[in-house]
Amino acid sequence: MELFDLYTQDREKAGQTMVRGEPVPSGFYRLVVHVCIFDPNGRMLIQKRQPFKQGWSNLWDVSVGGSAIAGDSSRSAAERETREELGLSLDLTDVRPSLTVHWEHGFDDYYLLTKEVDLHSLKLQPEEVQAVRWASKAEILRMIDSGEFIPYEKSLFELLFFRKDHRSVHTGSDPAGG
Repeated sequence: MELFDLYTQDREKAGQTMVRGEPVPSGFYRLVVHVCIFDPNGRMLIQKRQPFKQGWSNLWDVSVGGSAIAGDSSRSAAERETREELGLSLDLTDVRPSLTVHWEHGFDDYYLLTKEVDLHSLKLQPEEVQAVRWASKAEILRMIDSGEFIPYEKSLFELLFFRKDHRSVHTGSDPAGG
């Protein structure tokens, strides 16, 4: 039985937990994390979910994703999920999420990093991941259209691929230096 910490709308821990699979209580939120790993050529590492995995089975997804469990911080959840799903150890000590998406029942932190990864060295979690590969933005958008990829909003991938190279939402520098 996995427990999730519950948060207020201001993202403060509420001091309460919920059990995985139960609905998020009204007025509370939970935390989800995604890690998007890009190679130096700008392709994203994607994973194919197992056919027996509940929810989005047999579809491709971003590199890593999962729920923060009770006691996790966003960063520790991202590190744990990456280790569990891919067998890849990351140190995100000085890394903040590149973006947070607010959804109906919580907060979804996206960590973006560029890293050389030998796909043959990964130890895929057999309960969750059946395959991994590198994919360009165009390939992912095509896979969303064809139903091979989790049906994310395509604009999310436009933003993720932009944000991997830009830490600001502006296209130029602030003339005031701020």
